[in-house]
Amino acid sequence: MTYAPATGAFAEALRADLPPETFRPLEPRYTEEPRGRWQGRGGLLVAPASVAEVATLVRAAGQAGVPIVPYGGGTGLVGGQVAGDLTDPLILSLERLNRIRSVDPVENALVAEAGVILQVAQDAAEAADRLFPLSIASQGSARIGGILSTNAGGVNVLRYGNARDLCLGLEAVLPDGSVLNGLSPLRKNNTGYDLRHLLIGAEGTLGIITAATLKLLPRPVRTGAAMLAVRDPQAALDLLNLARDRIGEGVSAFELIGRAGLDFLTETLPDVRLPIGHPDWSVLIDLGLGASGDPEGALTSLFETAHARGLVTDGTIAQSEQQRQDFWAVRENIPEANRRIGSISSHDISVPLAAIPAFIADGPGILAKIGDFRINCFGHVGDGNLHYNVFPQSGRSRADHEDQREAIKSAVHDLTHSHGGSVSAEHGVGRLKVGDLERYVDPTKLLAMRAIKGALDPRGIMNPGVMLRAR
Repeated sequence: MTYAPATGAFAEALRADLPPETFRPLEPRYTEEPRGRWQGRGGLLVAPASVAEVATLVRAAGQAGVPIVPYGGGTGLVGGQVAGDLTDPLILSLERLNRIRSVDPVENALVAEAGVILQVAQDAAEAADRLFPLSIASQGSARIGGILSTNAGGVNVLRYGNARDLCLGLEAVLPDGSVLNGLSPLRKNNTGYDLRHLLIGAEGTLGIITAATLKLLPRPVRTGAAMLAVRDPQAALDLLNLARDRIGEGVSAFELIGRAGLDFLTETLPDVRLPIGHPDWSVLIDLGLGASGDPEGALTSLFETAHARGLVTDGTIAQSEQQRQDFWAVRENIPEANRRIGSISSHDISVPLAAIPAFIADGPGILAKIGDFRINCFGHVGDGNLHYNVFPQSGRSRADHEDQREAIKSAVHDLTHSHGGSVSAEHGVGRLKVGDLERYVDPTKLLAMRAIKGALDPRGIMNPGVMLRAR
C-alpha cells in the first residue's frame, strides 16, 4: 500500500486547524525504541490535548492517506511505536492527554486519559485509599494508552489479571475520526459487541485510545513477602498450588528466578543484595491480606510445610516493609542486569502451567544444537509467563552471534508452540512478531483479524505494519 507523507500541504492544513502547541519538534526519542532494532524515518510529531483534537488529526490523516504511528511512553519492546519502513508518518503522541478525570471510591473506578503515566494513576488511586494493581517495570514512564493497547501484564496478573481485566470502559477515536464514547463504569452491560476488548491489545491498529475507566480495588492492609529456594521448577509449581490452597487469593505475586539472573546481578549490579545467595531456582512470593490477616505467620507456615515436603530447601521471610522492598529489588533489577550483559535474543512467552517444567528442561538441549549460550529464565510463573532470554558466554558479545539470532528465536518459539503456548505473552506483537503471528496463530483467527482491520481501517492508516503485515 502507498501512503502520503505528513508534510507539505497536509501539514499546513493541520496547522491551520489546531493550536500551535499541538506541534512539537521531532526529538530522537520519538523515532527510537529501547532495543535499538528500528529507527524511524522522520515524521510530523503532534501532541493533541483533547479527544476532539485527536479526532481532527485522525480524520485528516484518513482523508489524505497519511499513516499514523501512535506514541505512548516509548517503552514497548516489540517495535510498535516506531515505523522504520514508513517515511514521514504522522507520529501521534499521547503525552498531553494526561489528566485524571475522576476518581470514585464508591464506584471503585478511575477515569484516566491515555497519556497518564501508570505511576500517576496508581498514586491517584492510593490518594482515594484504593488500589490500581497493574504493576510493571516501566510504570514510571509507561502510559495508560500504550498499556491498554498492548494488554500489558506484569507481576500481579496472578491475582488481578491483565490490563484488559482492569479496564471497565474506553473512549477512543476510530480510523474515520469518529469518537467511541464508552467510559461507563458498568460491570454488567451486554448491549452488543464489546468494542472495548477489541481495541485493548490491538496496538493502535484499530483506533486511538484516548481515555479509560479503570477498575480500582481495596488496598491490602497487611503485606508480606518471602524469598524461597526451591528444588526445581516443578517444586515451584507445587509450592504455588500449596500457597493458593492455604492462603487463597491473598497470593498477589509468585515469581520464578533462575540462577543466571542472580549471577547477572552480581556481575553487573553488585549493590543489589541477594537474600538467599545463588540457588539454582528460587521464588518470590508476595501476599496482600486484610486487616485480620497475618502474612508473616502464613508464610512461616507455608515454608515449614513446603520444607517438610521437600519443595523448599532454604528461604527468608521479610520482617519489615523495607525488607519486602529489598526482595522485590532483586526481581525488578534482573531486566537491567540483562540489558547490561546484552542478550542475543529475548523471548516473552507463555505456556500452560503444567508445561513449565518440561519447557525449561527441553530448552538448553535444543539451543545447544545452535551454539554455546547462557540462558536466563525467569518470570511470572503463577500465570505461565516466562522471560526466556539467551546470552553469549562470558567474554563474548551478542554481536558475535548476530547471525544466529533468528535461529535462536525460531527454536524457542517452536518449543513454546509445541507445548501449547504463546510467543507473545505480555509485550505485544508489534513489528517484531508479525511473522510469528502468521506462523503460529490459528489461520481462522488470522483471517478474522484481517477482516476486522479491513472493515474498521479500510485505508490501512492505523499503525501499518504492526500486528498484521501491511498490504
